[in-house]
Amino acid sequence: MKHKLLPLSETMHYILLALREPRHGYAVMQEIEKMSNGAVILAAGTLYGAIENLSKHGWIEPIGSEGRRRIYKVTAEGISVLQAEQERLLHIISLYEGSEISEKI
Repeated sequence: MKHKLLPLSETMHYILLALREPRHGYAVMQEIEKMSNGAVILAAGTLYGAIENLSKHGWIEPIGSEGRRRIYKVTAEGISVLQAEQERLLHIISLYEGSEISEKI
């Protein structure tokens, strides 16, 4: 799978992973902070820019709203992107296995 947004940025990974469950933007921000153990805290502008981009590419979609808040969920295509990225990352991780990086430097 070749796409101009691949490989995914850390932000896009987290958003797609968070949206495996339907969530509005603020809930996505909270979930990402939780998933990353506080290491990733997204600004609203960053989040909504990424949501717009992911939506434009059909990887997430709005599925409803809570008052003014739009609720999004990852699409089947978005799941395919996550699976492809998981395979890519697992391959990279496998290259580390059985070797001490510090010994090779």
